[in-house]
Amino acid sequence: MSSSIGIVDLFAGPGGLGEGFSAFHDKSGFRPFSIEVSIEKDCAAHATLLLRSFFRKFGGKPPAEYYEFLNGSESEPDWSRLYPNQWEAARHEARCMELGSEPTSQFLASRIAEIRRHYGDRTLLIGGPPCQAYSLVGRSRNVGIADYLPHKDERHFLYQKYVDVLRELEPAAFVMENVKGMLSSAIQGDRIFHRVMADLRSAAGPDSYRLVALAPGGKMADRGREVAPQDFIVRMEDHGVPQARHRVIIIGLRHDIADNLRDGVLPRLSPWNPSVTVGDLIGTMPRLRSGLSRNDNPDAWREAILNATDTVTREAAGVPEEFRDEFAAAALEAGTALEATPILKRSADHGTGLPNSCPTWLRDWLIDANLERLPNNETRGHMASDLARYLFAAAFGRAAGRSPKASEFPTALAPNHRNWGSGKFADRFRVQIATRPASTVTSHISKDGHYFIHPDPSQCRSLTVREAARLQTFPDNYFFKGNRTQQYIQVGNAVPPFLALQIAECLWEIIGKTEGGTEGVADLPVQGTIES
Repeated sequence: MSSSIGIVDLFAGPGGLGEGFSAFHDKSGFRPFSIEVSIEKDCAAHATLLLRSFFRKFGGKPPAEYYEFLNGSESEPDWSRLYPNQWEAARHEARCMELGSEPTSQFLASRIAEIRRHYGDRTLLIGGPPCQAYSLVGRSRNVGIADYLPHKDERHFLYQKYVDVLRELEPAAFVMENVKGMLSSAIQGDRIFHRVMADLRSAAGPDSYRLVALAPGGKMADRGREVAPQDFIVRMEDHGVPQARHRVIIIGLRHDIADNLRDGVLPRLSPWNPSVTVGDLIGTMPRLRSGLSRNDNPDAWREAILNATDTVTREAAGVPEEFRDEFAAAALEAGTALEATPILKRSADHGTGLPNSCPTWLRDWLIDANLERLPNNETRGHMASDLARYLFAAAFGRAAGRSPKASEFPTALAPNHRNWGSGKFADRFRVQIATRPASTVTSHISKDGHYFIHPDPSQCRSLTVREAARLQTFPDNYFFKGNRTQQYIQVGNAVPPFLALQIAECLWEIIGKTEGGTEGVADLPVQGTIES
């Protein structure tokens, strides 16, 4: 029987959770976690998942053709022809299927039986059921739908598909991730979270799993002892992720494992200080210009950006006096930089810049020396009228250390939005502050980018897919398939892989030692010991 732990990954998206578990190794170099099957129904996300699975089949030494593709020298090769064994192994692992359908249920039953024969009960279930029905934005949207009945919205109960597999697999442990809104979501007066907890706890029989919060003071809920729902919230900026992303993460330990733990031994995430910032990750990436949503060409962009610079400079007098000089200096610097340098490109054909301020352990995780340029790093187009707003917001952010509210925008820059002055959309234009962790990267970044303005005033644009992916801690060699909108959605919905890596360490420390283990776990910060 294998000494590894076989993983079933549900609602896998582009593979953020699986990436962290797959990359983890202990001090001896042993990689204990092996993804046996991952399920994702979205075709674009599945294409990303499949390519990454293929990447991993080479044991850390992908073929030259992979880097030629990422470096832009050729279109994507036919992997099935070049490397049929590795491609077939990836196809065996990453499946484009919808949970709950009869074909998927039959497939999983067969694969779970196969996994159990190979791994016994040394298995792990991971995944994050889709969160649209729980998120505050989704719930607000549902209120506006006539005759909307929450108890008839199947999205509230997608977690039950996860529970069904949990019941069948009976893994040593499981990881479930979801949005913070799950804690407050209710159906007919009953809190969804309480129902989820009850179903997880009894998935394989009464009290079959003990539920654990990963917080530093985390506790285990069992035998009538409850854990406060808020304790299941993980603040990712406290754990090396350069983003204020707060998510519910529930760890379940099978009762026989939980009951044999020494007192005080639980999977826990330790806080890291100081926080990693936006500037630490994207501050020296290649400078790019935005596109124009209409009639885009370099000359038109230069004219639009110089008009934006003039407008913003004229409005400096309306900025609060306490940082007016800093604002004016930032706007002037942006204008000078734009006039003194050649027109920027919308994508860079070289350069993978990572600031010296990026911590070594995160640098080692992100960087791949074989890359000559960053993939998925092309800007999108913006309306010319928005460029001045982006420039104003970025200059304001640099001067004030925060993003401006709608009420702080000058009248000349107010968009023609009916609700602009209502106070309901006070942060309609939100710049990411270079000296702080980013705000939560969500799938909404695919819509317009107004919430994700680049901190450099001279670039006047929203974040690229790659910049968002760095803030989500995806390694630079992680390629996202699909069109740009689909890529943004994948990045925004994913679990940060570097956070998943730390969860993998927590669980291996428990499962490895309980089940015999190896030479112990790697120490974090990784300092180069954990590879991408």
